[in-house]
Amino acid sequence: MLKKIKKRDGRITDFTKEKIASAIFKAARAVGGEDYETAESITEKVISYLIKYNTDEVPDVETIQDAVEKVLIENGHAKTAKAYILHRSKRTRMREAKSELMDIVKDILVETSRENANVGNSPSAKMLQIASAASKQYYLNNVIPEEMSRAHINCEIHIHDLDYYGKTLNCLQIDLTKLLLEGFNTGYGYIRPPKRISTAAAQAAIILQSNQNDMFGGQSFPHFDKTMGEIIRKLCPQTSEEEVYQAMEGLVYNLNTMHSRAGAQVPFSSINLGTDITPEGRMVIGAILTAFDKGLGKGESPIFPNLVFRLKRGINFQPGDPNYDMFQRAMAVASKRMNPTFSFMDSSFNRKYGDEVAYMGCRTRVISNRHGEEISSGRGNITPVTINLPRLAIKNKEVDSFFNQLDKLMELCKEQLLHRFNTIAALKVKDLPFLMGQKLYMGSENLKDEDSIRDAIKNGSLAIGFLGLAEALIALTGKHHGESDEAMDLGYRIIERIKERTDYYSDKYDLNFVCYATPAEGLSGRFTNKDREEFGEIPGITDKKYYTNSYHIPVGYDISIFEKIRREAPFHKLCNAGHISYIELQSSPNGNREAFEKILNHMADCDMGYAGINFPIDECKNCGYSGIIEKDCPSCGSIEIRRIRRITGYLSTIDRFNDAKKSELLDRRTHWR
Repeated sequence: MLKKIKKRDGRITDFTKEKIASAIFKAARAVGGEDYETAESITEKVISYLIKYNTDEVPDVETIQDAVEKVLIENGHAKTAKAYILHRSKRTRMREAKSELMDIVKDILVETSRENANVGNSPSAKMLQIASAASKQYYLNNVIPEEMSRAHINCEIHIHDLDYYGKTLNCLQIDLTKLLLEGFNTGYGYIRPPKRISTAAAQAAIILQSNQNDMFGGQSFPHFDKTMGEIIRKLCPQTSEEEVYQAMEGLVYNLNTMHSRAGAQVPFSSINLGTDITPEGRMVIGAILTAFDKGLGKGESPIFPNLVFRLKRGINFQPGDPNYDMFQRAMAVASKRMNPTFSFMDSSFNRKYGDEVAYMGCRTRVISNRHGEEISSGRGNITPVTINLPRLAIKNKEVDSFFNQLDKLMELCKEQLLHRFNTIAALKVKDLPFLMGQKLYMGSENLKDEDSIRDAIKNGSLAIGFLGLAEALIALTGKHHGESDEAMDLGYRIIERIKERTDYYSDKYDLNFVCYATPAEGLSGRFTNKDREEFGEIPGITDKKYYTNSYHIPVGYDISIFEKIRREAPFHKLCNAGHISYIELQSSPNGNREAFEKILNHMADCDMGYAGINFPIDECKNCGYSGIIEKDCPSCGSIEIRRIRRITGYLSTIDRFNDAKKSELLDRRTHWR
């Protein structure tokens, strides 16, 4: 007779058959059964089996559960057995998740994860990441449907920002004009419209910080120059150029020092500007460019905000345009600071929207809308999910098979986005007090505290992204799209298929499904580690620590500036949720503005939407010297060097890169002319 049982932690406790009967009955009820006596009868058979065949005097939990499965199947209860096995599997995953969580917490207490290069190593950052790790495990094991959860765990897809799964949305282009003209409330009192431009700039920083606390992604102003120009005309018309400069300098300082998310990071902020030709708007553009040019207190390059200079023929892109001089200044500053980046309003997919299209530093673009105005203000991406293209290609090396499985994975991604949309849509206005309470999101204007946010977020976008097109093409053809026209054609067909499917889902579900060139940071290494573990080291695919970002040409491939632009440009129009391309220079192009302008014109001619020009920025923390510094500062000899590089759109310092991105950085080759 069984009297004792060995628990998983090694403890010996009393054996109680009622626990087995209860577990069997729960499994039976899951498939429509209601007979507890049958569960008791099966339990007796399980005990008899254990007494007869178990050689251990004290059986462990796993042995007893194996016996339950066997007896259920042998006695014709296959459906109950399946339900029991599924429940057992889920409990196993939960135990493993708990164990994994403890390991993650242990590591975080030593140093924060580098999954996000904008998170520091402060106590508040550690607390944020511990809460984040627990939240991820909760959603994976208790909320997300098992098929989706399993696909994420197996790295077939990546569900972004799992820790915020049912809590909030991704990002927003904020209508700053409305907030400054009407005033707003951060929860501790009403902030009246500003009477000075310096106050307006300070309030702009507060708005970015406040909304960052309500969302997990970036914050952006889509028409910053027009907003501030209007504020000057309407609220403080006597403003001088010096006052405007001081205000913009203050804004830059604030956005590099003002923390959000319990002090864990500064806001992911972007500012779009360049197309306002009014005297006040031009004054604002000039001032913020000057502030970036001068830098922070010791002349350091600002990390935030990410400046997006909008190029448009007839406005600023050609000699004789009213803001052509501002474009010249923007290139001069970008040659020194890597900011601004540049967006192209005349591209085939942006042109019809006039100057309404705005980008975020990470590359996000939200413009088409089935439910309201097709503008950027008041809208953002609700959430993305990303497909692991290399894994799909490794498992399906025949092109037809690859596309068949891609379609199936797209269906899963669509279902995952719908599940998350409905989960978030159940939130109430009061759950997002600044974002929805202050009516920042399009469609929230008439919602009350207890109302669902569904009618607002239907104006946002649901993005299906992808990673590692280059590695997928190597698996399918032996070459990537930078070295083969055949691979280029296939790569285009693959991303075109994703775009076609998102368009189809938009029509079918009446929501804004879009195709996204995912800005992979921590994700890049996560996919690769899993695939190398399962498939081994495959040359050109899993033989490095990262997968190539979205549709980009591999960073280590030797290619000219203009050929790289030509080959990446066609993907911009397919990735309507966001896209970006870079070229890498060996050093700052400062003093060679003609070449800089030639590059941007080629990008525009090739129909790009958004792009940046990268080069190393090394700055001595001691004396402020800036240039390429190998080891010691050539000016003062200090070894305290701040090394700034671009990572997935935004700038960051190398010490905040994760291992995958550090490896990618080492592989980056400059592009020759």
